[in-house]
Amino acid sequence: MRLANLNGRAVLCIGGQDGGPAAYDIAKASDGQFGPDLPWVYERWEAFRTWADTFEPSGAGETIDRSRLGAPSPAPRQALGIGLNYADHAAESGLGTNDGLPPVFAKFASSISGPYVTVDLPAAGHTDWEVELVVVIGTTTRRVAEADAWDYVAGLTVGQDLSERIGQMQGVAPQFGLAKSHRGFGPTGPWVITVDELEANGCSRDDLALGCAIDGDTVQDNRTGNLIFPVARLISELSSILTLYPGDLIFTGTPAGVGLGCSPQRFLRPGERLRSWIEGVGEIEQDFIDASNSTENADDAATVGAR
Repeated sequence: MRLANLNGRAVLCIGGQDGGPAAYDIAKASDGQFGPDLPWVYERWEAFRTWADTFEPSGAGETIDRSRLGAPSPAPRQALGIGLNYADHAAESGLGTNDGLPPVFAKFASSISGPYVTVDLPAAGHTDWEVELVVVIGTTTRRVAEADAWDYVAGLTVGQDLSERIGQMQGVAPQFGLAKSHRGFGPTGPWVITVDELEANGCSRDDLALGCAIDGDTVQDNRTGNLIFPVARLISELSSILTLYPGDLIFTGTPAGVGLGCSPQRFLRPGERLRSWIEGVGEIEQDFIDASNSTENADDAATVGAR
């Protein structure tokens, strides 16, 4: 099953041949039992899954205009970022790895945006890319064992943990959360895919190819099988301290290939396009503009610069 946010409404995405999947509005298809938006669906995840597993589409469905796709979890109570969770990225950062849980930081909710957006580059900052597998929580999660952790996952999506490196690194107490939470700095999508559909398509939930390219030049290329703390262990460790809620996001970490680790260092520039992908999940794209030239005044990051 694939869930998407189309024009602010929760839809099921079915099919995938000859132009992509068709969208079926969940509230309409369920006669108002579920929806109309995705936060509503995640709050009733188990009942929704029971209904969705028996849903038989009628009619052709709606063609998906990707410019109208929003974040597949548009209002998470918590969006958690995991740092230094690939050994090669830890090495290129010059920071090494912890014996225990990797660094955890917040990506504030106003940074979360959809899969195809235009992002303002901060005037004073070096904006870097970080492709990541993002986990969407489906069930309230407290103190779960690693062996049971996947049972609490609604699905997976593609994410970018865009990072403004000057603000992130300066000062006696670096500002990881703020520097990674400029508006539009948490693009996600294009949808959430459930683990059963992912595996039905021949993919392993624990070992997916991921990467990103700038204007067609691949800069990151790795596999989630190289995560130091895999998804299940992350959920178990985090839930031993926090309560995770339906719709919460976990950005699981990025591999080597970020601009900070290049020699010479290289950061995103106005006019460039960043494409990110994860095997079996999908891909997202962002265009970048100079913030000083932007006239965007919207407060809702889910619609900032949608294209």
